[in-house]
Amino acid sequence: MADNIADNKLDWFRNAKYGLFIHWGLYTIPGGEWNGQLAPHGTEWIMKTMRIPLKDYRELLSRFDPDAFDPYYYVRRAKEWGMKYIVLTAKHHDGFALFDTKVSDYSVMHTPYGRDIVRQFSDACASEGLTFCVYYSQMQDWEDPDGNGNTWDYDPACQDFSRYFYGKVIPQVRELLTNYGKLGMIWFDTPYDMPVALCRELAGTVHACQPDCLINGRIGYGIGDFREAADNAIPLLSRSDPWESPMTLNHTWGYSRRDNDFKSPRQVLENLVRVVGKGGNLLLNVGPDEHGMIPAKSEEVLCAAGEWLRVNGESIYGTSGVPDFPYLIPWGGLTYSSCRRTLYLHVMHYPSYPYRLLLTGLETPVTGIRLLRSGAPLQFMQSYEPARDEHRLYISLPEVCPDTDDTVLAVSLSGPVSVQKI
Repeated sequence: MADNIADNKLDWFRNAKYGLFIHWGLYTIPGGEWNGQLAPHGTEWIMKTMRIPLKDYRELLSRFDPDAFDPYYYVRRAKEWGMKYIVLTAKHHDGFALFDTKVSDYSVMHTPYGRDIVRQFSDACASEGLTFCVYYSQMQDWEDPDGNGNTWDYDPACQDFSRYFYGKVIPQVRELLTNYGKLGMIWFDTPYDMPVALCRELAGTVHACQPDCLINGRIGYGIGDFREAADNAIPLLSRSDPWESPMTLNHTWGYSRRDNDFKSPRQVLENLVRVVGKGGNLLLNVGPDEHGMIPAKSEEVLCAAGEWLRVNGESIYGTSGVPDFPYLIPWGGLTYSSCRRTLYLHVMHYPSYPYRLLLTGLETPVTGIRLLRSGAPLQFMQSYEPARDEHRLYISLPEVCPDTDDTVLAVSLSGPVSVQKI
């Protein structure tokens, strides 16, 4: 029974496939620059990487006033882009809270804006039917004298992490779990060498407040409900257990004035297909600017990917991981629906003449193949050569590429997908 309960708890996450990550905080204001110098990496890490004194960094509180922020715009946009959940940085490593916390005055309530941003996102997600989740940095806190990370303002030898843990972390996590309705998950981060006993106690606090709230893998020590991949990384092999890959659209998580190297819609879709095909979820990040607006280029890319999903969503939602095929697939990737007994071939690098595609290693007999966008049937030939013990599927494609970002072929199978091992 306990296993079934655990499985049911994860159902929404397994079905979601695609989520929106939002990194937003005081670091948005400098946008990757401090006193004319560029941060070496990660705009959201600027306080630490540039060793900015806390007294100077705290002055950003007086400048935090996002005059163009509209939580309903974010949530409706996320739905248009095909995303099923939102993860907002309630507190990042700099210690600044985007919510009304009674534990500290280092929060949005003590800025000119003066309104609870977590509350607004929670209400907007509930209204629009999107799952709301929060990010909380549980070990690093560069504002707190006992938090991890700030060695330029505070002497590490004088720090007492347990005092920070019981005095700030546990109370703030309880606030998030009791004041903002049902949360889909709490997304913890950078546990480093946090004692395992404290990690277990933190998980116990979450479960006591909201038993159905998921905990991501970065709580540490395998205690979470699902595994979190490394940043901007996709595993080589498929996984049967639930997992998630957090990715950025450019090279930073927080807003950057200089980083305009955004992924193309095709790159976003390629990552989505590869993550989903290996059994995971893609959590894709945007960094709002100091006015509370999503950068225009981020919107452009996500709108294009969302338009593709409106047509081809069948190949993403309701799918599960694909068994590993014996060879690299140079033309794209695969997703699979067991209930539909359909293997989806995502052609992102369209072949030239004679416009033929080869998939090696599929053992299950194919009963038909169609273009997902139009439903047009395609000719194919499936064969097995016993001397080489090799299964081959050849598919004839139209001369003109139907979709330059990702042409999806729906391959109907006679039974569950079976892949040859070599």
